[in-house]
Amino acid sequence: MKKLVFLLSLILTISCKNQENKNPEKNLADTKEQPATIEKKEKKDHQLRNVKKAEITPNVDGDMNDPIWNQTKWYPMDQNWIGEFPDVKDFFGRYKMAWTPEALYILVEIKDDVLYDQYKDPLKLWWDDDCVEIFIDADNSGGEHQYNNNAFAYHVALDGNVIDLDANKNPQLYNNHVKMKRKTNEDVTVWEFEMIVYDDTYEEGKANDPVILSKDQKLGFAIAYNDNDASKERENFMGSVFVPGEDKNQGWINADIFGTIVLVD
Repeated sequence: MKKLVFLLSLILTISCKNQENKNPEKNLADTKEQPATIEKKEKKDHQLRNVKKAEITPNVDGDMNDPIWNQTKWYPMDQNWIGEFPDVKDFFGRYKMAWTPEALYILVEIKDDVLYDQYKDPLKLWWDDDCVEIFIDADNSGGEHQYNNNAFAYHVALDGNVIDLDANKNPQLYNNHVKMKRKTNEDVTVWEFEMIVYDDTYEEGKANDPVILSKDQKLGFAIAYNDNDASKERENFMGSVFVPGEDKNQGWINADIFGTIVLVD
């Protein structure tokens, strides 16, 4: 009798175990330890550059007379992303950067004898007009950002309009993200920018908190210039970062190609 009871108990135990194994998701939910969250990857840093903090906030006026601009160095925009490499008489570009907790500041100097704005509608073929394009990735994670806010590709037009694509693949104005002032003297134009940084939690049409910048923070960054002298399409696209491979026009899609900036005192 005792043997019979033991056998029945053993069969019942095995049956219960088999039923549990058929529903592994329930088993996982019943455990105290939940599966680890997959963290967002950090891209491999390249073109690592320090950006100095501005003790006095630059006045965005298109001049170079702010104290911080006398303390920072120029970097070239000399990478040919689209078109033939231009003659220095046709194009020359360079930039500087600074930061405060509230924003990034960028000073750009472009030598270009023709500033072309063929489309008055800011949302029509905006990349074929002369414009500065600023690429920013708040958490330096890299990855695809073509139709999402993992990173931003701000096209800043001659008239100050700021355009990027939203999650619905539509162009949108982001004029409250980037403030710009430019001044032209003969064939040299100085562009000065104040850029508020947003991360991948940004949602169009909603109230969004900007990123508060701090010392030692890393951000993905690149900058480029679309140059068109009088053609239907842009003639050159000159960037700040070397892009490997045949297709150099990757910045508006892939944040992996961005350089890395580090905020320092």
